[in-house]
Order: sequence, then C-alpha cells, then structure tokens
Amino acid sequence: MSFIQIVQQSLPKLLNGLIVTVYLTLFAAGVGFVLGILLCVGRVYANKFVSFLCVGFIELIRGTPMLVQLFILYYGLPVYGLRLSPLAAALIGFTINSAAYQAEYIRGAIQSIGVGQLRAAHSIGMTKWQAVRLIILPQALRRVIPAWTNEFIYLLKYTSMAYIIGAPEMMAQAKFIASRNFEFFRVYLLTAFIYLSVVWLSAHLFSLLERKLRIPGTIVGER
Repeated sequence: MSFIQIVQQSLPKLLNGLIVTVYLTLFAAGVGFVLGILLCVGRVYANKFVSFLCVGFIELIRGTPMLVQLFILYYGLPVYGLRLSPLAAALIGFTINSAAYQAEYIRGAIQSIGVGQLRAAHSIGMTKWQAVRLIILPQALRRVIPAWTNEFIYLLKYTSMAYIIGAPEMMAQAKFIASRNFEFFRVYLLTAFIYLSVVWLSAHLFSLLERKLRIPGTIVGER
C-alpha cells in the first residue's frame, strides 16, 4: 500500500479524532483558565483557610501524574457508584490539571506587578477586591499570555493520553487504523504531521494575540 493510499484511507478517521482532540483542548484550556484565576486569587488574596485549600488542591494536582488522575476518574470512581464515560473523564481530568498549572502561571504574573499599584488603589479608596479585579488582574492576564500559549500547546499534545481510557481522540483513531492495516510507521507519521500542523497554527495565532494585547513599553527598545 502506497503512502498516498494510506493518507486517503486514514485521513477521514484521523480528522474525526482531531475534532475530539481540539474539543478536549479548548474545553480544558478555557474552563481551566477560569478555575485557574479563582484558585490563584484564592491563594494570593483570600484568608488563610481558603488560601490553604487552594494551595492544597494545586500541589495535589501538580504533584501527581496526569495518567494517575485519569485512572482515578475513569476506573476509581465507579467503585463509589460514579461512572463516567471516557470522554467525560478526560474532560474533567485535563481541566482540573490545567487549572492547577494555570493558577501558578497567573500567580507568577500577579507577583510581577509592583505592590505599589495595590497601595495606590487603596489610597484612592478602592477595596482590595476592586483593586484586584480592576487593576491587578487585567495586567496579569495580559502578561500571562506566553505561558498560557505553552499550556495550550501542552494540552493539545497531552490529550493523546486520553486514548488509554478509550476517549475517541486522534491518537485512539491512529491506533485503531494501524492495528487494522499494520502500517504503524506511516499511520503514526501522518498523525505526527497533523499534530505538528495544529501546534504550529495554534502557536502562530497566540503569537498574534500576544502582540495585539501586549502592554506598551514591556519590550526592551520599544518606543
């Protein structure tokens, strides 16, 4: 079988898997972003109890392998009567994992903003939460775009692990196709090319977004 025939035979199924891969990535990155903001704000600005809970969650998720988290969600929860579909387990697993990492990226961006801005906000009568919402977070979220780009690309590639629990993403489709035609090298080579194309496109789009939202004066030599 020629490579062209393999492409013609495999591409429709791989593109179906790519739709699931992109859906997993967008959901985990988007919902994880919102949860990451809440975790970060809770860790940095809330009282000690809430901060302790946020730190505990972040360290628990960041300190355990993604694969273990997926196995607990898919194989462990049914023991307690909660059975998730492979896709639902993957969505939850990737989302909470991404939220923990994004919380740390946002915390780094917040800490790069001078404390003088918070004091200045207090001096004009703003509360702590008003200052965080209106002054600190808008700057931090623009500064975190490069790290968020890395997180998105990381997720895009890492969702291939979902095939282990049976989620029908692109890697699962590639494994299914290769196991039927025994063209493992060329099917996985085609799969790698599709991943590379999507990663390149994503990095290019986020680069454009970063330039559009860049805070003026943050690049050395910029006027």
